[in-house]
Amino acid sequence: MPKLTIKQINGYEILDSRGRPTIGVRLILSNNKEVLAAVPSGASTGKHEAWELRDGGKKFFGQGVQKAVKNINRIIAPILVGKNVSDQVGIDSLLIALDGTPNKSRLGANAILAVSLAVARAGAIAQSKELFVYLADCYGLPLPSRVGIMPMLNVLNGGRHADNNLDIQEFMIVPQRGSFKNKIRMAAEVYQSLKKILQAKKMSTGLGDEGGFAPDLSSNEEALRLLVRAISRAGYKPGKDMSIAIDAAASEFYRKGKYYFEGQALSAKKLIAIFSKWIKKYPIISIEDGLAEDDWKNWREMTDRLGAKIMLVGDDLFVTNPKRLSYGIDQGAANSILIKLNQIGTVTETVATIKLAQHHKYKTIISHRSGETCDNFIADLALASSSGFIKSGAPARSERLSKYNRLIFLEEFYF
Repeated sequence: MPKLTIKQINGYEILDSRGRPTIGVRLILSNNKEVLAAVPSGASTGKHEAWELRDGGKKFFGQGVQKAVKNINRIIAPILVGKNVSDQVGIDSLLIALDGTPNKSRLGANAILAVSLAVARAGAIAQSKELFVYLADCYGLPLPSRVGIMPMLNVLNGGRHADNNLDIQEFMIVPQRGSFKNKIRMAAEVYQSLKKILQAKKMSTGLGDEGGFAPDLSSNEEALRLLVRAISRAGYKPGKDMSIAIDAAASEFYRKGKYYFEGQALSAKKLIAIFSKWIKKYPIISIEDGLAEDDWKNWREMTDRLGAKIMLVGDDLFVTNPKRLSYGIDQGAANSILIKLNQIGTVTETVATIKLAQHHKYKTIISHRSGETCDNFIADLALASSSGFIKSGAPARSERLSKYNRLIFLEEFYF
């Protein structure tokens, strides 16, 4: 069978789920088959993430991505035309070298990732494989025997994801029983139960960026009480059938050594104490970004205190960067990592970070961003990498459900 090559690549500007510009890519193979890919964009972004190139100026209030699109069409595409599309590692390495900066600020990580995703999809088509199989084969990953993934669904939004008074950015439910399809059914039932509870309290059921409800509440702890009530009302046992996870996104309320939480300036020790109290009262299995992205000393303390009890997830802390992850491993900070493709910029670098984390027994959570598209690449990545968790928002809105529905499809027809 002749190797398929890249015939044409075109970047173009599209809108994400928040109505902000992002990048789509159309790749044409030498057999004239077409492949599409799109990149997400974050709202709560770590300062150590790879650079997302924006235009500035008046259009889209400076958020346009035409510069990044031009970089695809004028710089990247001419070099990749004619390349073997199945050489994912080689093409990603070429993209990294072509940019030549530590954080992909020349071409833009959004431009580079859009092409990297399209090439991966095209490689799967060239080899007549499902994407998750192709990714596993490409990177020497063992194929899973089932869809053993727990979804983490953000059903109450706060922080940068909502216009309400909650400091904690995400309150998630984590269904733990049965098939992936059954887990999503459980989550949908709890989500609808939560909506009824909020309606009965005459609270807002408007949605935040990730599809969760975004009411004003008396405290962050009230959100935990509401989740426990919604789980029970749906007929499930909190802590047995369904657990809770939170994303504090603490960098967003950290200033000059203090955490400004619920109107108080707290030390890291006091914030950790709050988390410890919550863990004892509620079925919490995971806290993401419980402390700020460069508060390494206190991350070590939090890990020493809570790491044997729950997952402590580094998102802004690690930004899917193997160098920061390696430092965190050496420091004994966290025990889990959130994986976001656009934090690092290529599929190959993302998988390298996943492998590093798993080698050191860190749990991996494959994640969406607040500004999403219906591209469901991360579903296949979660399956190919045998990651135990996927985080893609509430069981609402098509850009969130596209990831969950992809895994339901794969479970139904391939396992």
